[in-house]
Amino acid sequence: MIELVHLRKEYESSIPLKDVNAVIRDGEVISVIGPSGTGKSTLLRCINMLEKPTSGKVLINGTDITAPGCDLRKIRQKMGMVFQSFNLFGHLTVIENVMAAPMDLLHKSRQEAYDEGMRLLRSVGLGEKGLKYPDELSGGQKQRVAIARTLAMDPDVILLDEPTSALDPAMVGEVQAVVRELTKMGKTMMIVTHEMDFAKAICSRVFYMDEGGIYEDGTPEQIFEHPQKEKTIRFIRRLKVLELEIGSASYDFLGTQTEIERWCSQNQISYRMTGRIHLAFEEMIQQILLPVCKVPRIRVQIEYSRADETAHFQITWAGDRFDPFRDGDALSAAVLKSAASDFEYRWDETAEYGNQAAFRILP
Repeated sequence: MIELVHLRKEYESSIPLKDVNAVIRDGEVISVIGPSGTGKSTLLRCINMLEKPTSGKVLINGTDITAPGCDLRKIRQKMGMVFQSFNLFGHLTVIENVMAAPMDLLHKSRQEAYDEGMRLLRSVGLGEKGLKYPDELSGGQKQRVAIARTLAMDPDVILLDEPTSALDPAMVGEVQAVVRELTKMGKTMMIVTHEMDFAKAICSRVFYMDEGGIYEDGTPEQIFEHPQKEKTIRFIRRLKVLELEIGSASYDFLGTQTEIERWCSQNQISYRMTGRIHLAFEEMIQQILLPVCKVPRIRVQIEYSRADETAHFQITWAGDRFDPFRDGDALSAAVLKSAASDFEYRWDETAEYGNQAAFRILP
């Protein structure tokens, strides 16, 4: 059991953890979610003492590991950490990366460490990569090696710090599949992730972090379907609905595309659908609306439906009446119509944003 008692972490310019209190029971799988900068990764690093808390306690089975004189080396043998940046030794082969800690810390023989390491590599689908070096692997393969290396110490607790955030979208699934298998092992796990559907599917409990602590704590159903607190409600709504505002012809197009990409990733929207959402945004905003808006004031709302795997666009903008589907650039309108359906345009001369358009992107 892990107990966090008034845990606080201060830096010169910020205080990511102000007062964290929680009891984590053996065998629980906890997803840690929340906006950037709310101390999610810092929490994991304090639990295994990679970051020394400013104050408070971390109790592991009743032992205060923040106390002076605590044998952290012994504690860490039973607490594995998987980082977002893999942290593999580039000068060692894959199997040597997995063997190193059991030989050095558990004093296993080279043969014993090798046999167990190869078994673990096979369990994560990399049995044939044992003699390769890390720079010969893809990002997803490196992360699976990092997971096998963690399992080689047979930890009671596994901490995963955004294990898929450094991966290309195509590689995310392979790592998630391995983590899903880990959750069946009965080990205590804490996973910081921005993949909300993944978090919902694998965990037994969710910590939503904000205001320097665990702002809301509950089951996946409670947090994702029936959040109780204001900031949790706003965060969960933003996951389902992306809202964008464009106030200039020279707005940050690439930054906006990145925001769309991140939102699609958070909601585990398919690669194909993500491409169609990007296409619809570019054709509608870049090619149809911006050329005719003298002073752009455009609002875009994209809502994704998991039930039928469609994305619904609602776009409003200020200015003269303009039907983009009838009067917009013909080529762009044709491209848009090839990817979408249910087009609707309305004009409300009394509204600040009088032009109102909607359409649906099909899978």
